[in-house]
Amino acid sequence: MNKNEFIDAVAAKAGLSKKDAKSAVDAVLETITEALVKKDSVAFVGFGTFSTAARAARSGIVPSTGKAINIPATTVAKFKVGKALKEAVAISK
Repeated sequence: MNKNEFIDAVAAKAGLSKKDAKSAVDAVLETITEALVKKDSVAFVGFGTFSTAARAARSGIVPSTGKAINIPATTVAKFKVGKALKEAVAISK
């Protein structure tokens, strides 16, 4: 499912116009992004938690050349699945 299909599904479930659903989805994604930029976490009970983690600098190897490179430290986004979502996905097998 891509973003447009997701917006269509939200519009149908919430009884919103596609324009209003797009605004709502964009606002949710923007709010989550802003929170992560501030190093805050965003938790939806039962669904999951968005957070950030620091990844230390490390060395790596370029597979095509075998050359060693230094990979700088960075901050990455993480998502931890909530219990209800985990169970729903497991049941749908």
